[in-house]
Amino acid sequence: MRGLKKKRRIQVIALAVVALVASTALIGYAMRDGINFFRSPSQIAEGPPAPTEVFRIGGLVEAGTLVRGRGETITFNVTDGAASVPVAYTGVLPDLFGEGEGMVGTGSYVDGTFRATEILAKHDESYMPKEVIDSLKEQGTYQPPDGAMSMN
Repeated sequence: MRGLKKKRRIQVIALAVVALVASTALIGYAMRDGINFFRSPSQIAEGPPAPTEVFRIGGLVEAGTLVRGRGETITFNVTDGAASVPVAYTGVLPDLFGEGEGMVGTGSYVDGTFRATEILAKHDESYMPKEVIDSLKEQGTYQPPDGAMSMN
């Protein structure tokens, strides 16, 4: 009788370990497309990512580079003050998007151009995504707007 209980306990523990490993693997597999790493234009210039890698880029829209194409394709450069990366986006831009404004884009870097699938712009006068602020501070080019609150 005692041997049967011990055997049953080992089976339950083994089943629990297998279920835990399987659920961890399934969660990791499901999240693989939802995780996007942030990169600044300087990081992309130092080491361009693979064309299949989806990531986020952020910085300021470089003045004088915003060009609206004949269709819905828009091109511009995003900069962090030290490097600049060309961006191409097909779609409707947010209302607050403009030259000299902060932005974050999601997409991939193909043939020297960031192909954006989504563009986000700041939502008011003083907001800028934390990743963009950190990147601009690293480059020494961040200047908080007048009356803006610190996000740190």
